[in-house]
Amino acid sequence: MFTFRPTLLAVAATLAAMAPLSTAQAQTEVTAVLAGHARLPHDSTVRAPREAGALFQTAGKFAAANRQRTEVLGSVPGITFVGDPKFPRPSGGALPIKGQSVQGFSGIVSMGGDEFLALTDNGFGSKVNSADALLMVHHVKADWASGLVKRLHTTFLRDPQRKIPFVIQNEASRERFLTGADLDIESIQVVGDEWWIGDEFGPYVIRFDRKGVALGLIETTVGDKTHRSPDHYLQGRLPNYPAEASGWDARRSGGFEPMAKSPDGRTVYPMFEWPLWDAAAKAQEQSEGKPYTRILELDVASRKYSGKAFKYRFEAAGHVAADFQLLDASTGLVIERDDATEGAGPGCPDEARTDCFTRPARFKRIYKIDLAAADADGFVRKVAYIDLTKIANPKRLAKVGPNEETFVLPHLGPEGLTLVDARHIVVVNDNNFPYSSGRQIGKPDDNELTLLDIGALVDAK
Repeated sequence: MFTFRPTLLAVAATLAAMAPLSTAQAQTEVTAVLAGHARLPHDSTVRAPREAGALFQTAGKFAAANRQRTEVLGSVPGITFVGDPKFPRPSGGALPIKGQSVQGFSGIVSMGGDEFLALTDNGFGSKVNSADALLMVHHVKADWASGLVKRLHTTFLRDPQRKIPFVIQNEASRERFLTGADLDIESIQVVGDEWWIGDEFGPYVIRFDRKGVALGLIETTVGDKTHRSPDHYLQGRLPNYPAEASGWDARRSGGFEPMAKSPDGRTVYPMFEWPLWDAAAKAQEQSEGKPYTRILELDVASRKYSGKAFKYRFEAAGHVAADFQLLDASTGLVIERDDATEGAGPGCPDEARTDCFTRPARFKRIYKIDLAAADADGFVRKVAYIDLTKIANPKRLAKVGPNEETFVLPHLGPEGLTLVDARHIVVVNDNNFPYSSGRQIGKPDDNELTLLDIGALVDAK
């Protein structure tokens, strides 16, 4: 029997009219407790399907500065700019590699029983260096006791039915495996029997079946406006930066990094990672002196956007939204972070040393937000937050990094979170292999799954 359920936006509008709340009211900091920690080593690889062809038996062949093919394994050292762009340093990793890199966990979905779907993003950071990186979804299992993550199965995404409406890297092949030159996949939700995956190049939402076969692509058309980035497939017709009169308003690599799903499964909420560009003001969108981004509402049944949106105000310029998940019909969690980590930590006077752990990153938080308390302009209320650089560790459960009273996630990108139960979440980092070295200077970051008890955040009012 059909039961009417008002959308979150309808609830928000009603409550805002009844009792407007200020989104600027004070936020409460509460503490998360480490409940488990496990890692998938940065050098984990998987063999490409034979039918994908010889090109994909290795990956990272186009990572050299001149973008020319490099066949010699490990001949292109990874250089990281994390910490301070003025002082690039070796990450300890190198390309090309044999096989496909199981790296860059930018989205995660709990499957129950410490098992998860983890999404590998576009490859090595851009269209131009990721043409030999296949797009993948991994079924993994975390063993919190040993601290290791086991890859149970990998599904390679493909488009044999030609549902992607533009030319792809493997256009002329039978299976048409998708690559990092085609899409930059960053968020994932299980919607019925399908996987709905958020992309940054369009940005788009792409539907797949559970075998990884593309079923359709949804453009970001809201009302009479289609949001596009410079990497949209029409980019040949759209001028690049600056954005004035260009036809695009979503920043490059600023698309659907976050995407939530309603508890009833009827709606997904793609969220822009970065603020949109305001062509009239010739600046990114901002309010009260702070930039903000938008949360859109996409109906699952019609596969169309409602035309309404929430707004999320960042704490400072340069911050991004890395993931968004709903706790219930009206409250959710957003990862807000800066775009850097810090340099060598205490006891490391020599910046060149490679055996030192980093200091806590500057700004890595998970906010609880209240959508029903959005104000008249659509800005959600920030209720409280946890600081990912100050996680309580009373049971000393850390498996990587200092196992001290306070545990730190110092990575450039804590980029995914999923609800495990009513009070626990798992957070994953995008290790950007081989370009991030935040946990230990001079060593590539692993993919870490961090289990957190966030009962205090869930209960915050």
